[in-house]
Amino acid sequence: METRNMEKKFLGFSKLEWSWIMVDWGNSAFATVCMAAVLPVFYKIVSAHGVPNALSTAYWAYANFIAALIVALSFPILGAIADNSLGRKRFFFVFTLLGVLSTFFIYFTGKGDYVWVAILYILATIGFAGSEVFYNSFLPIISPSEKRDRLSSYGYALGYLGGGLLLAIDILFILNPSKFGFSSPVLAMRFSFITVSLWWFIFSLPFIFVVKDLQPVGDKIVSVGYKFKNFLFIFYDMIKEPEVFKFLLAFWLYNDGVVTIIKMATAYGVEIGIRSNDLIIAILLTQFVGIPFTILFGTITRKIKTKYAILIAIMVYIGITFWGAFMKSALEFYLLAILVGTVQGGIQSLSRSLYSRLIPQEKSAQFFGLYALSSKFSTILGPLVFGIVAQFTGSGRNSIFSLVVFFIVGGLLLLKVKDK
Repeated sequence: METRNMEKKFLGFSKLEWSWIMVDWGNSAFATVCMAAVLPVFYKIVSAHGVPNALSTAYWAYANFIAALIVALSFPILGAIADNSLGRKRFFFVFTLLGVLSTFFIYFTGKGDYVWVAILYILATIGFAGSEVFYNSFLPIISPSEKRDRLSSYGYALGYLGGGLLLAIDILFILNPSKFGFSSPVLAMRFSFITVSLWWFIFSLPFIFVVKDLQPVGDKIVSVGYKFKNFLFIFYDMIKEPEVFKFLLAFWLYNDGVVTIIKMATAYGVEIGIRSNDLIIAILLTQFVGIPFTILFGTITRKIKTKYAILIAIMVYIGITFWGAFMKSALEFYLLAILVGTVQGGIQSLSRSLYSRLIPQEKSAQFFGLYALSSKFSTILGPLVFGIVAQFTGSGRNSIFSLVVFFIVGGLLLLKVKDK
């Protein structure tokens, strides 16, 4: 499949590359509305109605922990299978559909349904993360090495824009429910989950229709047991790739801090008394600030090494974490949201592109399975520690300081990675 010499290009990207970018545009609606903005607030004020404040924050952290654990243990195996079959796109579609449908059914929940909402959110998160394993594995295939920083950054930037546009629409519904036919802001919040499911599905279709699976790397007709055994050897292969091993350890740590901030910020904000409208609007602000800064991070790697650009973002996150622990007002939350927007897309997009240059291309799906493993394990420890500290100390503020350790140690390990 020839992907790099297509004649018609827009902004330097082919039709194939744009179909890949649009997946970020579509699934970022789930990351924005459900992981970061509306659903954590909905969970705190509706689903967990009557549950003590700090305890409901802990429950939300535990839901993220369970989802991450399932993802981490399951998906690298699927990546190994996909490398030996014409199944990458099929797996991408199945997991996308799981995420879309699970998100859709959150609409039908109400007060006190915190267990059901947690289950649906866990399923949706599995679908979201599972689809990304196979989606990310196409990056080394559809784009040459020297172009991946830019392509990956545009994917994240357009993801910010897509997720931000839908969140802006949903905010209009939530702030002005009667003007749009909703009886209450809560009903508008519930409707936002339907908009996410539709947005996510529709903008995943170009990738499904345009991209074709490659011929299998090895023999297609092999047993699943053989494929599973073959996947186990990927850990041995990783040890033989010391830069990959060092990067994954670093990424595992600093990404833990990044993802925990994304998933727990609004729940934490509700706990310390910031109004839900301010929290949701601040997350929207993060999205639009993130668009130019994500692209900026993709361009500054022409001047400095990719890992140094990531280290700049890590240092900003350390400052955000310290400030967040003492935050008291909505204004401070807005300012922190702006700071997060300047580095969130950059640190994630450059981590993905740096990793794609370190791994052997012929095993890209397997190694991106490991990337997912590192990514999802990095979403386990942070929320788990956050939840335990919040539950047993009675305050989410005490949970914030633990994140500083993840950023510092992760940054120090990243310094030892040789950027090809």
